[in-house]
Amino acid sequence: MTKRNILPALAAIIAIIALLFFLPSRKEASARTYQHNEGTIFGTMYHAKYLCDEDLCAEIEAALHEVDASLSMFNPQSTISRINRNETCQADEMLSEVLQLSYRINTATGGAFDPTVAPLVNAWGFGFKSGQLPDSTQVDSLRALVGLSAIHLQGNSITKDKPLAILDFSAIAKGYGVDKAAEVLRSHGIQDFMVEIGGEVVAEGINEKGNSWRIGINKPDDDSTSTNTELQDIVALSAGAIATSGNYRNYYISQGRKIAHTINPLTGYPAQQDILSSTVMAPTCAEADGFATAFMVLGMEEARRVLQSQPQLEAYFIYSDDEGHYRTWCTEGFKSLITK
Repeated sequence: MTKRNILPALAAIIAIIALLFFLPSRKEASARTYQHNEGTIFGTMYHAKYLCDEDLCAEIEAALHEVDASLSMFNPQSTISRINRNETCQADEMLSEVLQLSYRINTATGGAFDPTVAPLVNAWGFGFKSGQLPDSTQVDSLRALVGLSAIHLQGNSITKDKPLAILDFSAIAKGYGVDKAAEVLRSHGIQDFMVEIGGEVVAEGINEKGNSWRIGINKPDDDSTSTNTELQDIVALSAGAIATSGNYRNYYISQGRKIAHTINPLTGYPAQQDILSSTVMAPTCAEADGFATAFMVLGMEEARRVLQSQPQLEAYFIYSDDEGHYRTWCTEGFKSLITK
């Protein structure tokens, strides 16, 4: 190479080195604009934060409203509402996907997760109806309508062995909605984001401070007003989905009894187990949501047994010991996420 050729080459190399030197690092890049979106969906709030120069609120909300139009029992025109009224037997793509996941979680948990539990949820005052508590005769009668094995999906066609059976995906719809919002962000190539709906979360990458997203796990103190935010632990999350289920928010007191919203589909009565709060990490938020609910029904011993057969899951339980004190237990994989 001649001197005439060397000088331009050296200049080009120096320019490239200078450019690399002044490029922002990953943490410095986090100083760029993070969009903040929030609103209401599924009867609760959603929040989305993501590193992007463009505000994608309209696309996120469009995806969430698609989920609502498919899975919401409180939307009279939703696909699931029409199926429950036996007006149609055709499931849309979202409902089919959630139903197939429900079959899998139902089987893995021995029936502890069952979206046909709706008649019992209503009877205990957590659905569309409220009033006098059901007696044992009513509970037994309604239990006859419960059982996911009586719901059949072939292609996009649903058949029900029991016409009065009702599907209710409330225990999985929020997580599924989070997954769909996260898909919108990924489709734009966004690598740093957090989406949360009613405590169910998908997070990837880093937050505005250049750190992993920090997700709090509340202490399960009885608080039907949702004003208590004291944390039991904090999780550092940079890739994954987390969902929490507990009976410390959605409950009421009747005749001195605490009636909690998690209904055991196997007994027909509100779950009364040692687990007070169940947090699950899974590949998708819908899966985490479903298993977190099932573990509330199962209790510690059975939940830990199920976890042994589900290596894709990590879990964190807050439970009450024999003396009524809070204790925590978590899988080894979850333990590595806990931070201060």
